[in-house]
Amino acid sequence: MINVLVTLLLLGIWIYCCLDVLRTDASELRHLSKTGWLAIAFFGFLIGSVLWLLDGRPRNRQAVLGSRMAAAGPLGPDDDPAFLRDLERRLRGEDG
Repeated sequence: MINVLVTLLLLGIWIYCCLDVLRTDASELRHLSKTGWLAIAFFGFLIGSVLWLLDGRPRNRQAVLGSRMAAAGPLGPDDDPAFLRDLERRLRGEDG
């Protein structure tokens, strides 16, 4: 039974890494191309997955997302400071 659980855990990590390589934008990858990382993660199974997690993934996804948001503007109304100020003003009844 423990062998089945370990096998399922390793298979889950491997699938996660392969999908993560596919979902990651090519400009965020380090050291290799997307095809290279996918080949390493896919054919390397556990070793390839560990290499992807330790060395291939973008180190700070929040910084990457933050730089995208700053360049493209707010993603939604709750990310827009001007909208939030206006909403607060209207909730207080100061919509004049």
